Amino acid sequence: MNLRTTSKMITFARPFFLAGLEESQPSGTYTIQTDEEPIEGLSFLAYRRVATVIFLPLGQGGTGSFQAISVTPEALDAALARDASGSHDA
Repeated sequence: MNLRTTSKMITFARPFFLAGLEESQPSGTYTIQTDEEPIEGLSFLAYRRVATVIFLPLGQGGTGSFQAISVTPEALDAALARDASGSHDA
């Protein structure tokens, strides 16, 4: 199986919440990584998303310590929308 992995950076202007996490995360720039696999049997090349993760800093780790947390694109979009609107509701 050939996976295609893409990375992008997103920035939160304010502390934010993500579904499934108990604590808010600090404002800042975060790396989002998406893994996709090719869809077999089509007459054209297409991919389906199989995983999306956000890399969050570890509170108790040293500089450069992070954890990869699985997240849905919908949860990321909702958190970014709340950030843009200034809302802190989860």
